[in-house]
Formats: sequence, structure tokens, C-alpha cells
Amino acid sequence: MTTTQETHKPGSAPAVAAPDARVPARRPLQRRQLPKISEVRELLQFRAPVLDPVRRRLESALTIEDLRKIGRRTTPRAVFDYVDGAAEFEVTAKRNLAAFREVEFVPETLNSVADPDLSTELFGERIAFPLVFAPTGYTRMMHHEGEAAVARVAERNNLPYSLSTVGTTTIEEVREAAPNGQNWFQLYLTNNVALNEEMVGRALDAGCKTVILTVDTAVAGGRHKDTRNGLTIPPSLTVKTFLDMSRFPYWWFNKLTTAPINFALLRDYPGTSADVAAMLFDPGLEYNDLAWLRKAWPHNLLVKGITNPQDAARVVGDFGADGVVVSNHGGRQLDRTPATLDVLPAVRDAVGSEATLLLDSGVRNGQDIVAALARGANAVMIGRAYLYGLMAGGERGVERAVEILRTEYRRSLQLLGLRETAQISSRHVRTRG
Repeated sequence: MTTTQETHKPGSAPAVAAPDARVPARRPLQRRQLPKISEVRELLQFRAPVLDPVRRRLESALTIEDLRKIGRRTTPRAVFDYVDGAAEFEVTAKRNLAAFREVEFVPETLNSVADPDLSTELFGERIAFPLVFAPTGYTRMMHHEGEAAVARVAERNNLPYSLSTVGTTTIEEVREAAPNGQNWFQLYLTNNVALNEEMVGRALDAGCKTVILTVDTAVAGGRHKDTRNGLTIPPSLTVKTFLDMSRFPYWWFNKLTTAPINFALLRDYPGTSADVAAMLFDPGLEYNDLAWLRKAWPHNLLVKGITNPQDAARVVGDFGADGVVVSNHGGRQLDRTPATLDVLPAVRDAVGSEATLLLDSGVRNGQDIVAALARGANAVMIGRAYLYGLMAGGERGVERAVEILRTEYRRSLQLLGLRETAQISSRHVRTRG
């Protein structure tokens, strides 16, 4: 058998064998030591227990979705479904949310954003950031503090609040709750001229400077969850719904020990709640009614429920509205309509740069506000977002919803490299695909 031996030339260094890759290199052993108490204390920050259950659950909420989940646990199913649900197959409601998810941001860099200015101007008034509380019906059903609580939060945060015609608090009561707030009024025009004149007059007397005419409710949308739960007008609660409500004694106690829930503005109108609802959802509403309102109302006038650019151009250009709210009623009326964010640029083109343009339906995050402004809105309106907070913790829950959205909005501006709301432009967003 033949063996091979390594050799080297005289005077040369002997060959060094290459390290075997299969043998791991030896590493120096880490020295171990007992940790210092100060180091452990820095890592472990124990919080004092929070005894107040409302405060405890609100402090755990970091997003509007968190508030939504809390509201689901603290409110009867029928009430939660009324807020959370939408019409028919809820296609439009899902589209509203999905449209915001499809937005991509294009940030700028190396700009100082140490102290961004979140404020913006709306109808000549400076507001804290581009957010308006949308009108919602039956608000005291979600929580007994209702519209008055929302108005107080709006006033404290320098944001407009819109009371609904079908609210459970009167215009006068809202003014008493928030005397220095920017209180708006949302109007459903009826076929009763005297009643229309009375509502407009009360809004004027209460100091409202903006009226919102809603025009997408010729008839009520088909909200199957409400029908199955018996949450109709008048109510027709099922045994299942009643048993579910019995699991929330705190909710029941507050409902039974506070003023009855009704259409507060119309509580003196003769007839049943069904008669009142039939009058408010008027299939005969037409442009002549808008012309009447424009003459009767001397201040700011918005038309809500517009998704068609031609309609927007007409109400502003031909009938003198000061602006429109691009809205599909949160998907609660006609299902399978486009997402409001998708039609927003075309509506802005139709009304021009001077008209006031608000967007609602689907806003759940401060980034959604940035996206809406970049695509043409002056501000957004929120409805469900603050109602989730109201269900989760009353007035404090609404305050928490504002804190969440403001924090997200501020952070988004800073990460986009923008120092103020006025800098948001179409160049900062694009849509995937």
C-alpha cells in the first residue's frame, strides 16, 4: 500500500493545514454575573393596578378597532349591530374600509417635523385637526350620556359636532352641554313645510353656523341585522334579543333611570315613531327643496350623501351649497356603491378648489385622514369610530377615540416628513395597482 507524505522546500515555512469547516470555532466563554437591582428595575416597570373598570379598558385600547371590540363586550348585541352593521350584504361598508387599505404613502425626508401643526381651517374657523363628528341617530341607545357627551368632547378638543335630526337630544340641550362648541345641525327635510321651518329656526336660535342636508335617504336601507334583532321603528324585540340585553344590567339600569329614548327634536310631533320615521325618509325630496333651504338658511350649507360628481357640481354650482359631504351613509343605505375615497378626486374636480369638501364612511385611523386630504378633502367626518368609544366608556370613550385618531394623525404627518396639515398633497399618496 502506498502512502503520501507532505513535503516542503528547504528554507520555506511548513504548510499550515486549513481549518476543518465541520469543527465549530471555539468562542470565548461569556462571563456571568449577578444582575444589579437597578438594571432589573429598569426592565420591569410594574404599573399600579387600575380599579376603575372603564379607565382600565380604555387605557388598553390603542386603536379604534380595540374600542370596537370593547364596545362589543359592553353593549347588547342588537345595539352593537345597529352601529356596526350596514345594508344588505354590507358590500359598500367593506369597500369603504378596503379603499383606505389600498393607499400607499410616499414620504419626504430630511424635513424638521419636531412640532407639526395639525390644525386646519374650516368655514373660516381654525379647528384642532381635520376631523368633524358626524351626525348619528339614536345615540343615547348606545350609551345614556348620548349626544351631550359627544358635544362636550368636541368642544374640549376644538372640533365641530353635528347633531342629527333623529338624535335623542335636542338642539337646545346640545347648546347647554357645549355652549362654546362649533355645533352643527344635520337636517332631514320633510314634506311638512311648517316643521321644516321650525327645525331651521331652532338651529338658528341655538347658534348653529352650519347645516348639513342629507339627501341619500329617499327610503330606509335594508339593514337585515336590525330587522332580525327587532331593532326597528317601532321596536319589535325578539325573545333572543331581550335575553341578550338582560346580560347587560348596567346598560338596562341606565336606560330605565334616564329620560326615554325618542326623536328628541320631534317628540312633540303627533303620531307614532313609525309615522315620524316615514315622514323623515321622504321619497319626494328634490332640488326645489334644496333651493328652499338655501334661501331659508343664511349660513354654511353642506349637502351630504353625494358620490356622483355631476350631482356635486349641481348642488354647488347651480343651487349655491357651500360644499358637499362625499358619503354613502357608511354603507347603510344603497349597497354596492363605490367607496367614498375612490370617488373623492372626481368630486373635487367637479366642485372646484373653493368648495368645502368633507368625506365620511370608513375612517378608522389617523392615516385615513391623511389619505382623504391628499385625495381632495378638507376634512373627514367620523361616526362609527366615536360611537365605538361611546359604547366602550361613555364620554371618556369618545375622548379616547379622539386621542387615538389625533396621535395616529400626528405620527403619520411626521413620518411623511410634513410640518403641517396644509402641506398634504396628492403627491404623498398613490393607490396600489
